[in-house]
Amino acid sequence: MRNVLVVEDSKAIRSMMRVSLEEAGGFFVVEAGNGFEALKTLPTRRFDLIVTDINMPDINGLELISFVRSNPAYKEIPLLIVSTEKSDEDKKRGLALGASSYVIKPFTKEDLMAAVRKTLEGK
Repeated sequence: MRNVLVVEDSKAIRSMMRVSLEEAGGFFVVEAGNGFEALKTLPTRRFDLIVTDINMPDINGLELISFVRSNPAYKEIPLLIVSTEKSDEDKKRGLALGASSYVIKPFTKEDLMAAVRKTLEGK
């Protein structure tokens, strides 16, 4: 069972991601409504993947990625960005900070699962 931290301020999208992952099998999902909640949740278990939005209140996804990559305890966790930000600049910024993959909203369950698999495989 892989532990996934889903960080998304939209409860509906967070729920959709959780259901998609759980229905695919082999995933246990922990939800956080923003980057601050994610920082409080990270020490509670070993995560195999973090899926994060960019635009969130408090600590945004890019700040969260920077924190994760700069912390020795978490820096190896694969990161997947799921965001409405479509510009190449935003995508490049997220990937440069250390995200492994990027999915643009709106997305299908299939899009999400393909990106999750790609991120976990490191490709």
